[in-house]
Amino acid sequence: MQLNLTHTTFVVAKLFARVLAIGRDAAASVATILLFALVAMVQPASAQPPRYRLIDIGTFGGPQSYLNDGNDGNNSATVLNNRGLLVGAADTAAPDPFCFSDDCFVVHAFRADISDRTDLGSLVPGRNSFANWISPNGLIAGFAENGAFDPLLPNFIEIRAVLWRDGQIADLGTLPEGGFESQANAVNSKGQVIGWATNTVPDSYSMVALGLLPTQTRAFLWENGAMRDLGTLGTGTDAIAEFINERGQVVGWSYTGAPGTCILPGSGVVPLATHSFFWDEKGGMRDLGTLGGSCTIATGINNDGVVIADNADFDTGVERGFIWKGGTIRDLGGSIGGQSTTAAAINESGEVAGVATLAGEVLFHATLWKRVGEITDLGALGPRECSFARSINSRSQVVGASSADCVNFNLSRAVLWENGSIFDLNALIAPDASLALQFAEDINDHGEIAGTGLDIHGDVHAFLLVPCDNGATDCQETIAAPPGARAEGVAAPRYGDGALDHTRQQLHRPRGPRLPMRIH
Repeated sequence: MQLNLTHTTFVVAKLFARVLAIGRDAAASVATILLFALVAMVQPASAQPPRYRLIDIGTFGGPQSYLNDGNDGNNSATVLNNRGLLVGAADTAAPDPFCFSDDCFVVHAFRADISDRTDLGSLVPGRNSFANWISPNGLIAGFAENGAFDPLLPNFIEIRAVLWRDGQIADLGTLPEGGFESQANAVNSKGQVIGWATNTVPDSYSMVALGLLPTQTRAFLWENGAMRDLGTLGTGTDAIAEFINERGQVVGWSYTGAPGTCILPGSGVVPLATHSFFWDEKGGMRDLGTLGGSCTIATGINNDGVVIADNADFDTGVERGFIWKGGTIRDLGGSIGGQSTTAAAINESGEVAGVATLAGEVLFHATLWKRVGEITDLGALGPRECSFARSINSRSQVVGASSADCVNFNLSRAVLWENGSIFDLNALIAPDASLALQFAEDINDHGEIAGTGLDIHGDVHAFLLVPCDNGATDCQETIAAPPGARAEGVAAPRYGDGALDHTRQQLHRPRGPRLPMRIH
């Protein structure tokens, strides 16, 4: 069924490699924000939409701030927990000659809430860090540069998986077998950390960055001070651990050793069969299986051990989202006119948010499955727009974005789906907001929303939305304050752009582009 559309505007989904051509032109950005404001003022008044207080996370002196957009693809990533703590990274004012970020400023991980923003620092002064994930009790997983050059990659500073606990950073190291690079993707409340690490075995198809890293990528679990290799499926050489739940169950991707075709999020097409795995202490690594073809990409897991994933069959050109539990794989089922579906996020009740194609396989809409076989078209902000879901909470609220351009994603608007209606989030904040909200990335069980938007200069800023009443004071926008300062409504200064270093950015940053469908 098609849900009631209460806000009709146009929206978009960006290419995550931070392709901000519109943002680099200040005049175009001003026009974009003014257009967003104008559209917001003419929204229909038939619904009773919620209202939000906008917290612009700001920066540490540089132009931009960032969020993990889903562990390298259209996957669920917890950057906002139920305590209202948000994690990501922000530019400092220091230039970075190695261009860790796309604008070539040194980046530091942050933790922020409604009133404070903390610089989490890095392993060594003057180098970069990024927070990927926050657990329910506030443990933070990510990565940081250690200041040493990788002996296998000239002029390439090593990155290490790190864990922040009580504001202190810990280097989790690399595999006992050797290697020079690692990254933490997620952590649970027990302090179990998962991610990937390289070894020293030569590999032409290193999973984490095809053509960039010269050795194998291995999935790891770190706990109690030790990192261990989780292995691979079949005779495969590479694997990545992407998600871990509160029970210590791990989900990721692995080569199987067989030929095939798969598109690895952030890396590209690989001529190797790639399947998703489920790992726990009792059963070790298990293959989720496929619905046909040689490519499955897991996109999330809940605390009941239900895994969501996408099955891409390159022989038929059809992609289908599925769930897996206890060895059973089930297509999510249904259609909104087209053949393909994807699964993007799952809540603790097993409800799944994702994407499905309309008839003709050109347009796609965000979708919701309350249960297998019952698909709901969540709609978009316009009749010829595309939309996609990014997160779903325990109240069945879904967030994502809607786009008038389903190919190039030149404009975007963050959206909320709630109780049968779609809301443009730009219309639910103060009318004089400093940001144009583009992408809603995460929503917690209290209805707080994290995402990214553009400021008047076209720079990306992370944001936090907190539900508020309609009072002018309660809903007033603020900038998250740095340590030792009070929150205020002063925009961060803007600095010039630097040259890009594609190799470093592809490895270090959440990779994209953000494409809701892998085949289309």
